[in-house]
Amino acid sequence: MRVLVTRPEDDARETAARLEALGHTAIVAPLIAVHFLSGPELDLTGVQAFLSTSSNGVRALARRSSVRRLPLFAVGRQTAHSARALGFTTVNDADGDVAALADHVSARLDPRAGALVHATAREAPGTLADALEARGFRVQSEFLYETPIVAELPQVAKDALRNEVVDTVLLFSARTALAFRQLVERARVEGRCSKLTACCISRSCADALFPLAFSALRIAEAPNQDALLALLG
Repeated sequence: MRVLVTRPEDDARETAARLEALGHTAIVAPLIAVHFLSGPELDLTGVQAFLSTSSNGVRALARRSSVRRLPLFAVGRQTAHSARALGFTTVNDADGDVAALADHVSARLDPRAGALVHATAREAPGTLADALEARGFRVQSEFLYETPIVAELPQVAKDALRNEVVDTVLLFSARTALAFRQLVERARVEGRCSKLTACCISRSCADALFPLAFSALRIAEAPNQDALLALLG
């Protein structure tokens, strides 16, 4: 199967390797860039734990803090794997979405024990911080990177769609799905989507594709890469 991978570059390479190992052909076309922001070492005075909702959040955190001993609470398996690979010694995996991470943190930490540092992007909606602050936690949101949508659909994706040499598109977030819809419309190749299967990591991701029409639209049973790749059969 020929699969369009729309993730940011570093994540896309990892997904492409997984696809190749499964016998698929990966077409890498990142729709969102990642720009890490420079700055001083983070002040962690009074902080009891880190929070991360993406692998890029972990990468950004590792660039701005040398501390690896504080517990790190990750939204899911990939983020947890990235944290361990970067040397964080105590990694808690919520194996879910932002709501699951908020529940996971609330069940294991005491709001009175200190603040939580959320390594996040400027464009992030703040949902995790809002959920935890409603439960009495103090969340220190550190905007350590930016994730702009690319200016146009990558040429490799345009060619694959126009020449009908792609079978499936993988979409890992609602924001990426929205970017895909906007960029294919801008490139005037939205009609080609009717030949594609769209595999989405969540219902909100699938909803962001409307009104594009696909030959099939599938939603992962869990919000992680393993469940998303399972949709490929």
